[in-house]
Amino acid sequence: MAPRAGSRHSFCLGVLDPGGRRLLTEREPFRFRELPDNRQHRVVEGDTLWGLAGLYFAPLPRACGFWWAIADFQPDPLVDPTVGLEVGRLLAIPSTRVLSDVILGEARRREHS
Repeated sequence: MAPRAGSRHSFCLGVLDPGGRRLLTEREPFRFRELPDNRQHRVVEGDTLWGLAGLYFAPLPRACGFWWAIADFQPDPLVDPTVGLEVGRLLAIPSTRVLSDVILGEARRREHS
């Protein structure tokens, strides 16, 4: 079964192990890029990746599920989403356009096929 569209795993390849189980390869994160419509968010007490994704990507269905795009988009990527965000840290937030057209875009999917 292939990962669903919009999943952070959609940029993985499916491989079979010797026992015939399908496993996913390491996914290639998008990583930070200097773009004109980047936004910044200074972390305050209580902020979470899920909450920030819901706030900044609100026009998209299931916006909170795109927390991984914010984690990947940092100049110093956040590798463990279970660790709380450091109050005062400045986060780079990709615009909704970048998320939908570039990070999740069909062109990116093709470059990893």
